[in-house]
Amino acid sequence: MGFTELVAIAWQGILDNRMRSMLTVLGIIIGIASVIVLLAIGQGAKLETQKQIQSLGSNLIYVRPGSVSPSSVSLGQGSAATLTYADAVAIGTICPAVADVAAVYNSMFQVQHAGMNTSTQIVATEPAYCDIRNFHPIKGRFFTQADCDSYARVCVLGDTVLANIFGEDEDPIGKSILIRGELFTVLGVMEHKGMTPYNDNDDQVFLPLTTGYNTLFGSNAATGRIVKNILVQAKDEDDVSQAEFQITNVLRQRHKCMPPIGDDFIIRTQVEIMQAAQSVTEVFTLLLGTTAGISLLVGGIGIMNIMLVSVTERTREIGIRKAIGARYYQIMAQFIIEAMVLSLAGGVIGILVGLLGAALVGNLAKWTTEVTPLSVLLSFFVSIAIGLFFGIYPARQAARLDPITALRAE
Repeated sequence: MGFTELVAIAWQGILDNRMRSMLTVLGIIIGIASVIVLLAIGQGAKLETQKQIQSLGSNLIYVRPGSVSPSSVSLGQGSAATLTYADAVAIGTICPAVADVAAVYNSMFQVQHAGMNTSTQIVATEPAYCDIRNFHPIKGRFFTQADCDSYARVCVLGDTVLANIFGEDEDPIGKSILIRGELFTVLGVMEHKGMTPYNDNDDQVFLPLTTGYNTLFGSNAATGRIVKNILVQAKDEDDVSQAEFQITNVLRQRHKCMPPIGDDFIIRTQVEIMQAAQSVTEVFTLLLGTTAGISLLVGGIGIMNIMLVSVTERTREIGIRKAIGARYYQIMAQFIIEAMVLSLAGGVIGILVGLLGAALVGNLAKWTTEVTPLSVLLSFFVSIAIGLFFGIYPARQAARLDPITALRAE
């Protein structure tokens, strides 16, 4: 018997037991579809994380104060007052790999307007903040260096703050708000930035750093104008490591952090944040893929069970074939092909169902999903492997049958 004839016989065996074959294929369909949908969710989560991190800015480096440890108990990053505005100026002046710098001092204050009030994050910073963070006004303008030099009492609102104290229809440009009892004029409204795992980027009010020191925060007599963090933008993506090295050296010199004294500041790059986020999403995707793989395994076991039942039912038929000259490999090939046809049919339908399922999850749940060609190819070849692997044992059982014993079977 040729290959075509073996396929025809296998297909006839499937058609003779349509309901059983359909139920067998259903297990593979569910398994393959689950793999594609869950991997699409995992890949979508990875892309969404990358998008959020990239939205923070380009070639970004965070410089934060170190931690203090009273009574040998660390209070965590940023708890020490070790960074000053002068440090930010030194970084921008001395480090050749640095394109721009923005010092930031932020704190929670009450904001009021016309009887409405909200507690929000007040971010006192410099004009370079917009370009470094890739975060710009959608209405009005951001404050300028002239506003900083003149200690202008001006501010720019985040989208959430605008909704909380002005409402959606009222134009805030040129109007006044109270921040901790101090009067500020609204210059603009920032574009919608959305949530991060840590905070709401739209629930912020931005004002000049000099004005913040002058009206809200004051200066420390011992350390000068302290800052909560310094945002640095490297000139190019390839310059991030060099910029980090230069910043470290500058701050160590200024803060006299020589061995054995440890650094009193912490530097994190956008690359490090991206790598950490990717490692988390990769583990998440692996867990989802493993969960879907279990359903595939169950589907494969279903194929093996059905094929064993088929061998038992067709024992007499196998005996007749062997009696008239069918060889070991021909009997084995017949049942392996039958198992692979079932698995392939389930694989193809499962891929189509998985593509549809991923699209539905994206539209109905509003999740980002991404079906990659790799996941489709993986699903296709896994379906072939399942048919081959789980079809071998039943096929060998059939091929090993003694023809005389098989002919006597009822």
